[in-house]
Amino acid sequence: MDIATILGILLGLVVIIGSIAVGTGANMFLNIPSIAITIGGMLCATLIHFSLPQFLSIFSIIKKTIVSKIPPQSELIQKMVNYAAINRRDGALALEQEISKLDNMFFVKGLQILVDGQNEENARDLLSLEIQYLQERHSIGKQILEFMGSSAPAFGMIGTLIGLIQMLSNLSDPSGLGVGMATALVTTFYGAFSSNLVFIPLAGKLGIYSKAEALSMEMITEGICSIAMGENPTAVREKMQAFVSQGSREQVKADI
Repeated sequence: MDIATILGILLGLVVIIGSIAVGTGANMFLNIPSIAITIGGMLCATLIHFSLPQFLSIFSIIKKTIVSKIPPQSELIQKMVNYAAINRRDGALALEQEISKLDNMFFVKGLQILVDGQNEENARDLLSLEIQYLQERHSIGKQILEFMGSSAPAFGMIGTLIGLIQMLSNLSDPSGLGVGMATALVTTFYGAFSSNLVFIPLAGKLGIYSKAEALSMEMITEGICSIAMGENPTAVREKMQAFVSQGSREQVKADI
């Protein structure tokens, strides 16, 4: 679980709501029609822009940014070196008993390819296809969050315009102009708040995780292909360490 995402949102809420409570009080900022215009309009626009299955994937997309388990690079290297040793000592069929010990489905698929006796070219094609479609799914999810982040302020402005029109249509009561203006501006606040604290940061976090997960899958692909070619554990280790920065290679150096 990504504690930083949860902590960032919670602290952001505390800072903003706390500042409101200390200042003018929260009652002025609680406006149900403004929330309906900003959030409801944003969701409707998202539904128009994307297909229904893509729209319904919003919750799984947000969950992905909070609950994302990417194995450490050192762990991947160590496991792949071990599998290379088993493959050279006992053959590819001996790797079948290792499959049940993995909870990474991409890693499971890679080992199953080795057990099935696929060559390096076929293994690379199959695993690269998985990476490609993962990146496409994440790209759509990022686009959804970015669209929500851009449309929320727009609908906040629409709500403000509606409020201003209603206020200006009743200029016969000057005493209500201040309250009317404040109410009209609340929708702009909702749009900017939800966009900059939730949707745009979540889109950025999803992009970061997508790159990290794709890199992890590329490491696995390279290791699986190396084993499929019959390379020794040392060669497998050195090849996988090409994905790690020079300064971190000693930290993730796997024992053979």
